[in-house]
This record gives sequence, C-alpha cells and structure tokens, in this order.
Amino acid sequence: MEDTGESIAKRLVERNGVQRFPSDQIELLQLRDFVPTSLQQELIALIDAERRPSTIADDNGDQYFRTSETCDLPPDNLAVMKVEALLKDLSGIDPKYGEPLQGQRYAEGQEFKAHTDYFSPSGQDFEKYCSVAGQRTWTFMIYLNKVEAGGGTRFKVLKKVFQPEAGKLLCWNNRRSDTSVNPNTLHHGMKVRKGLKYILTKWYREREWI
Repeated sequence: MEDTGESIAKRLVERNGVQRFPSDQIELLQLRDFVPTSLQQELIALIDAERRPSTIADDNGDQYFRTSETCDLPPDNLAVMKVEALLKDLSGIDPKYGEPLQGQRYAEGQEFKAHTDYFSPSGQDFEKYCSVAGQRTWTFMIYLNKVEAGGGTRFKVLKKVFQPEAGKLLCWNNRRSDTSVNPNTLHHGMKVRKGLKYILTKWYREREWI
C-alpha cells in the first residue's frame, strides 16, 4: 500500500470539518455529516435484511465478547457504491486495498468488548487472515443513526468516548509510523442501553485485497 500513515492523516485534515484527536499515541480523526440522511436509511435497511451473528478472529471463549450482528454489503449495490466513492474521495486510498464494506447492528444490551482491529501477530489465526493481503492498516467507521442511550465507542488508553451521531465518520490508523501494530487503538463498542445502533466499517490492508 503506497500510503498507510501520516500522509493519509495529513490528507484527511485538509478536508473541511475533519477533527484530529490531540494525541501522539494514535492517528484518530472524526468528520461529522459524512454520509447524508437519505443514504443512511438505505444502508440501515440493507443491514436489517442481511444481518447475521457477528464472529471474531482468535476466539477467546467469551461468548458475550461480541454480541452484535454483522453483514457483508453487496459491492454492486448503489448505496454501497456511493459510500465507497465518498471514502475514496476523502482518504485517497485505492479501493483495491479495502476489504468489502461491512454493516453492524447492535440491539439493546449488545456490545463488542475492548479489542483492536488489527490481527495479533502472535494470534493463532494470524496466518489465516494476513498471509495474502497483509495486516489491517486504517479503519473507517460510520455511525448511521443516533442511539437513544449508550453505544459509544470508548478508546481506553485515550480515556475518550465517541458518541454515535447519524452520518459521523470515525477513522484511525491501526499501525505506528514504523508499521508495527498500535495497541493504543484498543476500543470498546459499548453496550446499547436503549434503542438500536447501526454502523458501517471499512478496513484497509497492506496489500491488495483478493
């Protein structure tokens, strides 16, 4: 991948409205109103139609570690194509490095406990998930609705919780400047206390996704 770190962060902050979290521990940014309302509703409907129980790599035996539902969104769907175009325009990352766009749905009481998006180099499934396309580089996550209560994204090391706002993008670099994984990206999809939470997630890799 041509650019995975500071150069992408630099491009992002040049976009009007992008805010960078003030820390030298992580490259973390947000942009409100990234996805328009009409598109949010189309994507929510897609997630509702295709959702299935979420899974994790390197299963730790905790059946309540990730209790949300997930779906892989069809790349030829017009709404999905619009989001991909928005992401390409914002980040400049060539789509060939991206995993398929995923949607997630959290009902009341559901969460994703503290985790990182990169695959642990010492994990039993590292070779399975990284042998072809390599490690995950950037994460782009989009909130599709405002949650009535709960459902924030908590970065433990940073002592910061981002609240769901319809259309808001949150993105971060999963690696340090030397390309090693960054444990400061540890984050918790906190329990939804009331209502539903819908998000989109786009992960990019070191090499082309096949």
